[in-house]
Amino acid sequence: MAHFRWLTAGESHGPGLVALVDGVPAGLPLLASDIDDGLARRQRGYGRGGRMKIETDRVTLQAGVRGGETLGGPLALLVPNKDFESWKGRMGPEPFDSPPEPVVRPRPGHADLAGGLKYDRRDLRDILERASARETTMRVAVGGVARKLLAACGIDVFAHVISIGDVNALAHKSLDAETVRLRSRASDLSCADPDAEERMKEAIHTASHAGDTLGGVFEAIATNVPVGLGSHVQWDRKLDGRIAQAMMCIQAIKGVEIGMGFEAARVRGSEVHDPIAHNGAAFTRPRNGAGGLEGGITNGQPVVVRAAMKPIATLRKPLPSVHVDSKQVADAAFERSDICAVAAASVVGEAMLAIVLADALLEKFGGDSLKELLRNVDGYRTQLSNY
Repeated sequence: MAHFRWLTAGESHGPGLVALVDGVPAGLPLLASDIDDGLARRQRGYGRGGRMKIETDRVTLQAGVRGGETLGGPLALLVPNKDFESWKGRMGPEPFDSPPEPVVRPRPGHADLAGGLKYDRRDLRDILERASARETTMRVAVGGVARKLLAACGIDVFAHVISIGDVNALAHKSLDAETVRLRSRASDLSCADPDAEERMKEAIHTASHAGDTLGGVFEAIATNVPVGLGSHVQWDRKLDGRIAQAMMCIQAIKGVEIGMGFEAARVRGSEVHDPIAHNGAAFTRPRNGAGGLEGGITNGQPVVVRAAMKPIATLRKPLPSVHVDSKQVADAAFERSDICAVAAASVVGEAMLAIVLADALLEKFGGDSLKELLRNVDGYRTQLSNY
């Protein structure tokens, strides 16, 4: 059972997006501004579409917070959709005065056709509105709550882009985590390598002129994570599995690796596994090929996970498709779209890693109040220092 529980609801062009979050201890300082920073970062990035010029996402804390502190009950979060004003005749809960034009030409790479068949919906807008990556707005909002909880325990989470198309960033490999975090936060593409960022922008520009799209890879990192989150005893308690599932459920993510990931399959074990030492005060590792997880348990090293995002599936030069009613060949439908959204996906990945770690933190340490949680964490860290 999840200890940090959450659900989202809402459609891309509906009245708004909502989230419910349960399990947050009482007494956690929380303001809307703690969440809005992540929402703003999700909307930025070279290669984003016109929707980002319409929406300026801001969260409203509807329940669960009083006087700037959580109460221990469920949190209710709301982000209105400004664009709904332009869609009132086509979206919303009330019956329409006249039927809106349906979406009947499914887009390859989207949930349009599979969802339409599954839910028996002839107007594929009923599927694409919920399948849209606009839903990740609320994942980032929930992640903002999780980040605040983790930060209270000294844990930081951030993400950065390491490739777009065939352009790879390399500078981050020689930088410390704090420098990578600061550089990526200041970058239009969340990239810590300025030279690579310029080449990434050129690649996005070229793809845009060709009516095409680009994907890429981002890396999410959590620092100061204590040893012992997750467990080896059951498959569903292994934290690396939970992290991988959280990343794979982000729209357009098609691959996940932790630590060395797929590279570990190409070299010998002596080059993969991290030697163990002790400095007189704590166990240490000279490297982090495991990505901070061994046997499904955090080992005290930074948690490092990478996710591969496919190119956006909505193309200005549409791929062939079939009209769902006539069954005749037709070009796929076109919805307003990004050219590249890897930077935005990195913010979502950061949020998802924070959510999973917050859940694992509460699973291990419990606590109905923040003070109780911090006592439990401090006591455990003392236990580790005496091992």
